[in-house]
Amino acid sequence: MTGNALHDKSLLFAVRTVNFYKFLTEKKKESVISKQILRSGTSIGANIRESKNAESSSDYVHKLAIALKEADETQYWLEVLSLSNLIEENEYTSMNNDVKELIALLTTIITKIKNKTSIINKE
Repeated sequence: MTGNALHDKSLLFAVRTVNFYKFLTEKKKESVISKQILRSGTSIGANIRESKNAESSSDYVHKLAIALKEADETQYWLEVLSLSNLIEENEYTSMNNDVKELIALLTTIITKIKNKTSIINKE
């Protein structure tokens, strides 16, 4: 673990998503949506990790914005799984709480950087 909350939480969420994928495919025999959630859920952390090597602050924000989009997509697939009764309410709530936390962190960071950049550009 890095000690960076965003990086650590996204890595743990990716691992959790992999395990969730295994559960969906093995226990629920669901293969289509499970692949979608595997892709989007693991992509969040991959894009956050990629942002560490951004070439500029706009590139950094862009990579975090992609992670935010992937988090939102993951939340969508969780809703589909829940409304289709493929997962229990407690499974949905637990996974959804984790992705909501990532969305909140990403939104806060992106907003702060954009605000800081706009202040610098006005000067």
